[in-house]
Amino acid sequence: MLTRLSTYLYRRPRLVLLLLLLPPLIWFVVVYLGALATMLVNSFFYLDGFTGQVVHQFTLETYSKLLDPTNLDIFSRTTVMAALVTAACILIAFPLAYYMARFASPRMKTFLYLAVTLPLWSSYVVRVYSWKLILAQEGIISWFAGILHLTGFLNWYLSLPVVGGPSLSVSSTGIFLVFVYIWLPYMIIPIQTALERVPKSLVEASADLGAHPSQTFRNVILPLALPGVVAGSIFTFSLTLGDFIVPSLFGNSSYFIGKAVLTYMGTSGNIPLAAAFTMGPIVIMIIYLLIARKLGAFDAL
Repeated sequence: MLTRLSTYLYRRPRLVLLLLLLPPLIWFVVVYLGALATMLVNSFFYLDGFTGQVVHQFTLETYSKLLDPTNLDIFSRTTVMAALVTAACILIAFPLAYYMARFASPRMKTFLYLAVTLPLWSSYVVRVYSWKLILAQEGIISWFAGILHLTGFLNWYLSLPVVGGPSLSVSSTGIFLVFVYIWLPYMIIPIQTALERVPKSLVEASADLGAHPSQTFRNVILPLALPGVVAGSIFTFSLTLGDFIVPSLFGNSSYFIGKAVLTYMGTSGNIPLAAAFTMGPIVIMIIYLLIARKLGAFDAL
């Protein structure tokens, strides 16, 4: 029986492939796409202001509330933060990834791989709370500022209206620093992988033709590494858009998308508005991917 079954499957490789892919496909369609479809359907309902009950009637009233100045401010604040975090991660990750791909010895490359991925071995919450202690008013950064006689500069910086706060642990700067630290490995690895795929012969040919190193980087290396940059930025940008733990621990009264969804879902019980908010990051990421495709970021894949 088993021999006949194995022979039958051996002669039908496509059937074997289908059987292997069927369980994850079912999980993807039912759980992931099913959850997105449920959120999409709920976003077209609305909350009765008198009874506090969800009215299961199709309407665009919930989406119209997203155009309120307060909610638009939440979207803009979150998008700007995600863009800044992504830009900072690219600036930090690219030199390190380039060194790992081009100049590091095998032993050094292994060490750097471990150094980059080691924070991911610990709990996300533990890493976030560790930064709460680092950025606190009595933390190590304030201590170093005191030793270097920069306490006055730190206090002046914290007094600024947008980036400041009572301390670094309760400020937009603190949120930015923690986001960069948390998501940086997700930028380094894709860029390093993309740079590994750049043939050395192309770099050597560019040099043989008299190109300056900056020209080689701009015209040869960067276009071929762009898919890795885009892949990393998808991680950093989308994860920043939806995160609610970091803004809740390090933020002030200013809301981000994830924090707003948590509030509407839990405290207010306004599930339709929370569902409508979750559609925001999806639309933003679709626009981002379309722009990246328009710029040719996926041509080298």
